[in-house]
Amino acid sequence: MADDNAVTLYSSAAITDTKKNSFSIKVAMAQMLRGGAIVEVTSLDQAKIAESAGACCVIVSDPPKPGISRMPDPSLIKEIKQSISIPVMAKARVGHFVEAQILESIGVDYIDESEVLAIADEDHFINKHNLRSTFVCGCRDLGEALRRVREGAALIRTQGDLNGTGDIVETVRNVRKVMGEIRVLNNMDEDEVFAFSKRIEAPYDIVAQTKQMGRLPVVHFAAGGIVTPADAALMMQLGCDGVFLGSEVFDCLDPYKKVRAIVQAVRNYNDPLVLAEASSGLEDAVARLNLG
Repeated sequence: MADDNAVTLYSSAAITDTKKNSFSIKVAMAQMLRGGAIVEVTSLDQAKIAESAGACCVIVSDPPKPGISRMPDPSLIKEIKQSISIPVMAKARVGHFVEAQILESIGVDYIDESEVLAIADEDHFINKHNLRSTFVCGCRDLGEALRRVREGAALIRTQGDLNGTGDIVETVRNVRKVMGEIRVLNNMDEDEVFAFSKRIEAPYDIVAQTKQMGRLPVVHFAAGGIVTPADAALMMQLGCDGVFLGSEVFDCLDPYKKVRAIVQAVRNYNDPLVLAEASSGLEDAVARLNLG
């Protein structure tokens, strides 16, 4: 891999290679979020609730409304940044590098190049190496994830349900697909990796690096349909480094209790007793949504 675009290898403890400092710093910034829950917020009050409940980061988005969805209002982002102490993330449309430039200029900690918003460029993603900010990108399979890493994404979000229905089946399917493809890759001979990288349309050098590490070469979160502590723990046990929670977690009587329970589940995902306690008393906080 060319030094200018080197992907930094890291273990669970530390960064291990820093020929090119800029991307190493981005990977380190993303690694700071491991083992946490990132909560989508649409107002300052929601951001304060998420912070007090233990979220590792908030992602700011506009309230749902008809028409084209774009980056959130910069004034809202500034207000939230001035009022909370945890990192702030904001969404930009796929391919819209000017929205990313604006978000970087107002000091967001992370930028999510989000397919959940309207798409600005059907053929090109943002060249994330051209900006200082740490980028998050979505994927639904291993090839897509590694293409985004080549473009400069330092955190990969395996995306499931986009409609806020609380249905986790698509998220589980996509996470299992990514993890399954990594296991297949791990069991390949070195000579087979060339053909595999061609088949999944991913850069060979990053595919080889994924095989060497036995996981994605950057931090890996899950998003979509995660609305209960059990959902969050499921994603962690499947091998993710953390979870995104949609703004639907605030559509209940006690959003603090719900977000706090999910945060506890992420931190203690292998302890059924803690998960049982976190899941108790949430019947009013978990909507039974009808997908029919």
